[in-house]
Order: sequence, then structure tokens, then C-alpha cells
Amino acid sequence: MANESVPLTAVAVPRDFVELHDDVSSSPLWNPDLAPTTIQQRTWSTYHIAALWIGMSVVISTYLLAAGLIEQGMRWWEALLTILLGNVIVLIPMVLNAHAGTKYGVSFPVLCRASFGTHGANIPAILRAIVACGWFGIQTWIGGQALDALLAAAWPGWRNVPGSLGIAFFIFWLVQVVILLRGIEGIKYLEAWGAPLLLLGGVLLLIWAVKTAGGIGPTLRGAQALQDTGQHRPFWDIFWPSLTANVGYWATLSLNIPDFTRYARSQRSQMLGQALGLPTTMLAFSFIGVAVTSATVVIHGHAIWNPVDLVSMIGSPVVIIFAMLVIMVAQITTNMAANVVAPATGFSNLHPKRISFLTGSLITAVIGILMMPWKLLESAGAYIFRWLIGYSSLMGALGGILICDYWLIRRQRLSLKGLFEVNGDYGYSNGVNWRALMALVVAILPVMPGAARAAFTDPAVIAQSPTVFDTIYTYAWFVTFGISFVVYWGLMRGRAESGA
Repeated sequence: MANESVPLTAVAVPRDFVELHDDVSSSPLWNPDLAPTTIQQRTWSTYHIAALWIGMSVVISTYLLAAGLIEQGMRWWEALLTILLGNVIVLIPMVLNAHAGTKYGVSFPVLCRASFGTHGANIPAILRAIVACGWFGIQTWIGGQALDALLAAAWPGWRNVPGSLGIAFFIFWLVQVVILLRGIEGIKYLEAWGAPLLLLGGVLLLIWAVKTAGGIGPTLRGAQALQDTGQHRPFWDIFWPSLTANVGYWATLSLNIPDFTRYARSQRSQMLGQALGLPTTMLAFSFIGVAVTSATVVIHGHAIWNPVDLVSMIGSPVVIIFAMLVIMVAQITTNMAANVVAPATGFSNLHPKRISFLTGSLITAVIGILMMPWKLLESAGAYIFRWLIGYSSLMGALGGILICDYWLIRRQRLSLKGLFEVNGDYGYSNGVNWRALMALVVAILPVMPGAARAAFTDPAVIAQSPTVFDTIYTYAWFVTFGISFVVYWGLMRGRAESGA
């Protein structure tokens, strides 16, 4: 079998680590950014992994998530439980896919070569990259809004500058490019020091909101008023699409999590760090979003969904400047980790000898703007039912294939050298495993009609008269994950030996 060649090409070390000792630098599939990490490079502790998730989860899009569910008709506690359940579910494929990164030190595109082939791996890598580009644009747009508000607080004349928001957006974009010059280690340190600041900022905002609203009682009454302004849809009509959306929220990272866990000290570090950092932070910050938005109903008489708008109304320039700095750090920490690493390595995998991590990062930044993020955030319905559920179907299909290949077909054994050989263990047919592509296509076909309708129809209209395809689309991630897993397993049984 292909995976039985491990003892000949790599040396296992304590804690189940495998390190590549063969020189594969002449391979067209290799560059320094895609090379497996050495034992010395695997330094991320449980804290670093947890801080990574805190830095990625404490962000405006998380803050808006629960409020968006309430706007659709959920009670505040129903919204929070839905978010918690979704993140517990997505944590499972997250930890399973992270295992290969920690054990072999490989990135997501390189891991995809085992199942899709040395050239076919470009397909899942680019699909993941395009979604990340969209998210990069969303977070940069929100960060630009925060910078615009900060500059206006520091200098009132800023509002009179023509195109002030566009200028702030471009400045925020440039700040992120500068950070990218330091590479993955820069991201590690950014997350480590940024996580405590983000938690502090969230807690301070919560304290201000509850105190100004008159206590926790009035705040909870504000939550009821918040729900009353919603669409009053039955719970079960919105629970399943909302659950799918919450799984889809991090379904992207559940694929390319090896990009980070390849630097982990141990499997325990990556598992415990993710379990502590992901569900808990998502629940806590979503609660802050619900509580603060509910308090605004009491304080201002109407809901203020966006914290950027809320902070701008507080009045004190010092408070506004501090809050906007926290918001901008939140957007940057999320973008650097969640929305740059995956597409940068994905684009680099297209032509490793010509496209570096930095070049891939710049490509990501440009495409993120071209995807018009302001359109993706134009309403809660567009954000949850079009964007989150829509791309979750692709992420689920890819996740089913990757997990089936690594855990069932290869039983956690890979040939590191083979991952960098064009015609080696994972060469398949001209570098493409057509069975993986077939499983991918078969998995997404059932959700495509529903996805097409969701893209051009108001979610409220679909809810009134859903078709069978709308119902299938509601469970998009679960449907595509299950189908791709089963189809790939059926096509690949007994074929790992030949790599055909």
C-alpha cells in the first residue's frame, strides 16, 4: 500500500510525529511554504491553539450571528443553544482533519494530494480559497468601517473628506498586508497577544450595556422586544437551516485546520486547544452580541445590530477610539488566520515554484475586494441563508472525502515523500483521482437547485412555500458530507494499494 512506505521515507519520533528526511526540494510540487514542518517547528502549545480560536471567534460576524437568528424568529436562548450545538458538531471533523497536520506536519493542499491526487488537489484547495477570499472581504469591510469611525472620533473633520470610508477600507487592507510579511509566525504572536485584549473588550462592552440598560432584567426584556421585531417564524422552520449555517460558519476551517496544527506540539495540544477555544468562545461572544443588542432596545428604543454603529453613538472620543481599536484587532486576527492562510497555500499549490505564500496572500486580498463583501452582509437573511449555508455544501462534500480517505482508507498512514512526487504513490491518473471528483460532484448535485433558488429569492418567500430542494438545501453540509463520505468509501475500497 502507498501508506506502508512510511518507514522507508520518514522517521517516526515520540508523540506519534513523522518527519520527512528525504530531499524533495527539486520536485515541482514543493516550495518552502508547502514543505512539511520539522520537529523543531512544531512549537504551538494548547494555549496557542486556543488563542487562535479566540482570535478568530471574537469578531463582528460572530457578534451578528445570534442577533441574526433572533431577527429570524428565535428566542435568545434558542439562538445561543443552536450556535453551541453547531460548533460542537463542527468540532468533530475539525479535530479529525487536524490529526494529519499534527502527525505529518503537512498543510491542507498537501494533505488533499492523498485523496484527490497530486494535481487534483488543486480543486479542493481553490474551492476552499474562494470561500476564504469572500470572508477576507467581509472582515476587511467591517474593519474599514471601524477605522472610519475611529478617525472620525479622533478628527471630526474626517467626515468631510471625500470617499472617507473607501480610504479607511484601503488603509485597513494595507495594514493586513504588512502583517502578512512576517508569515505564519507573525500570525501566531498576533493571536497570542490579541486574544486577551479581545476578551477584555467584549466584557467591557457587555458591562456597559447591562449597566446603561438598568440591569440584567431590563436587558432580558429587551431580548423579548428584539424577538418581537423579528419574523415570527416557527422554531423548527428556522432551526435546521440555522444549525447548518452555524456548522458552515467554521466548516471552512474544519478543512484547512492542518495549516495550523502542523505546528502543534502534540495531538493533545491541538485537540484540547480546539475544544477549549472554539465552542466556548463562540457561545460567549454570541451571548455578548445578544445581550448588547437587546440592551440597545432599552437604551435607544430600537435594536442596533452592528457594534461599530453602537460604539459610534456612545459619545466619548476616548471610548470610541479604544473600542474601534479592539474591533480592528478582532477583524485582523480573524482575517490573518481564518481567511489568508488557506487561500495563500491553496494558490501556492497551483504553481509552487512561482507562487509563494506572500504572493498567494496578495491574490487573496485582491479577490476579497472583487467579491463585493458589502453585498454578502446586506441582510441577516443573505448572510445566513445564502452565504453560510451556500458554501457549507461544498465544505461538507470535501470534508467527507478527506476524513474517509485518512481515517478509513489509509488508517492514518501517509507517505510524506509520495505527497511530493508527481507520479508517486498519489499520482493516480495523470495526477488526478477521478473517484474523489466523482464523489464531490455526486454529493453537491442534490443541493444545487436549492442553492440556486436561495441565491435569487428572499428567504422569507422560500419559507412560506418550500420545495423539496429547498428542504435538502436546508441540511446542505450534512447532506453533502454524508453522500461524499459513502460514495468515496465505496469507490476507493481496496484501491489505496495501487493508487489508481
